Amino acid sequence: MWLRDYWEEVTTEDWQPTSTKACIALTVAALYVLWQHLFTEGRWVFLLDHANLAIHEAGPPIVGIFSSHLAVYGGTLFQLLFPLLFVHHFWRQRQSLGFAASWLWFGASLLNVARYMKDARAQLLPLVGGGDHDWTEIFSRWNVLGSDVRIAGFFGLVGTSICLAAMAWLWIKGREAK
Repeated sequence: MWLRDYWEEVTTEDWQPTSTKACIALTVAALYVLWQHLFTEGRWVFLLDHANLAIHEAGPPIVGIFSSHLAVYGGTLFQLLFPLLFVHHFWRQRQSLGFAASWLWFGASLLNVARYMKDARAQLLPLVGGGDHDWTEIFSRWNVLGSDVRIAGFFGLVGTSICLAAMAWLWIKGREAK
């Protein structure tokens, strides 16, 4: 019920218009993010993913204060929750550019998480400070470690779809009237 109400507000409410130039700029940024995550060897967007990494690394110790068993989920939780807080803020303010950019950030974060999931068995990605691979631990707990690549593929598809949907929404709903 709440999702339907949210969708109706996102598609029917009055939003602060965004200039065509700003729409183009964010679309170019989105295409760059998607290109980097999907078609380059490193699959890394320098500034964005360094910020996401800092947010991710803050998660386990903070969640660990409340539960050492749940600390392993903290990095991914923080990395995905942080952009959603911005989505919520811009939704409440009806600022279309910030709303779309925050959804783009969330989608890109999901692409980053999918990359980390895909590495659960291979463990080729460098880990900050060494230690254990979060998704190896999580997938092992859930007895799905052998499906890490398929699960990651699904979340990568969702992340890509969110990025593209954010740009489509911006052009359809958020762009200023001519």
